[in-house]
Amino acid sequence: MLALFLLLVLVGCAPRHRLVLYETAPVETGLDHADLPEAYEVWLDAVNHARTGIDLEFFYASDAPGSRLGPVIEALEAAAGRGVVVRFIADRKFHDTYPQVLDRLDAVDGITVRLLDLEQRTGGVVHAKTIIVDGRTVLVGSHNFDWRSLEHIQELGVIVEHPDVVDVFEHIFTADWILAGGGESITPRDEPDGAFDVRFQGERCTVRPVASPTGLLPDPDTWDLPALVELIDGAQRRIRVQLLSYSTRQWGGGEFVTLDRALRRAAARGVQVELLLSHWSTRRSQVGTLQELQRVANFSIKLATIPEHSSGFIPYARVIHSKYMTVDGEDAWIGTGNWGGDYFHKSRNLGLIVHGPAFARRLDGIFEDLWESPYAEPLDPDRAYPEPRIGQ
Repeated sequence: MLALFLLLVLVGCAPRHRLVLYETAPVETGLDHADLPEAYEVWLDAVNHARTGIDLEFFYASDAPGSRLGPVIEALEAAAGRGVVVRFIADRKFHDTYPQVLDRLDAVDGITVRLLDLEQRTGGVVHAKTIIVDGRTVLVGSHNFDWRSLEHIQELGVIVEHPDVVDVFEHIFTADWILAGGGESITPRDEPDGAFDVRFQGERCTVRPVASPTGLLPDPDTWDLPALVELIDGAQRRIRVQLLSYSTRQWGGGEFVTLDRALRRAAARGVQVELLLSHWSTRRSQVGTLQELQRVANFSIKLATIPEHSSGFIPYARVIHSKYMTVDGEDAWIGTGNWGGDYFHKSRNLGLIVHGPAFARRLDGIFEDLWESPYAEPLDPDRAYPEPRIGQ
């Protein structure tokens, strides 16, 4: 039934204006949820049922033999073969590290890959993670176009089917496509963006597209940072945040304390603030800030460590990578960026602000499952943590 439901959503046979949550649960963990489809199934269905166009924008692309990503790559090639126009934007700098998949796709008739050099333009990267299908469905979340994201990393994403929501993301994609092709102009939106009604698990909620960085938005009002601060400042009881990393610094120096100050304001007025971060956050560049926060009244921070796979150590994997926040079980944000200055001021990121208890409480349930799992433990404010093993 779940596969049939996804098919109906993605090909447009079901009622429109839907919001669907999907996940990757790392294999060998038991963190999966029976009501959430797996990302590799969602991606494959989306590509297989595309009729006219597929637009993808990702940080990079990386595959391995026998992976869950392989069939998605093959499906993109098959889609181009049946006349679907496929466009793929990726970060130029990271193409130097991961060229194989993008070069393979770019060699296929009907698929065009463009590399966007945000490092030169803003000092950031293309950190978006989105697929737009036929101009009517958008998939956005924490997943990179990486085989590890589909089987060895904890991830969350959403399918949104609403023409106005898709239009906002399509405008941003088009702006990046022009920039990646050597153009300079960003076409302003004809109408202001807003919040749009959708159904999540049969219940009404509203979604508002948000993005960054500030200088590369067709509509400046879609900037995500002020929207996040507004949610935090409106909290009355509880804020829950899950991220890969949380930083009060900018790469290359400089402070970024906008969100940190907002969370501290919330805690000072009695709001319970819970941060769930990856074990990568024990890096010396980050852990000190977190240990300071752990000592603040009404703050609680846990680190989640995903055990090594039975096959051995996998670089840049076995980690929690989802990016979302819930406020008072009523409102939520889900997106592609971690919380650090560069994600909001320099790099391309995308997300959604969602108002409505059905979605927020489902995210709360996912948060609680991991928070109470054996993989999560409180951050020790006094411990000298060793550097985590991340890459080779």
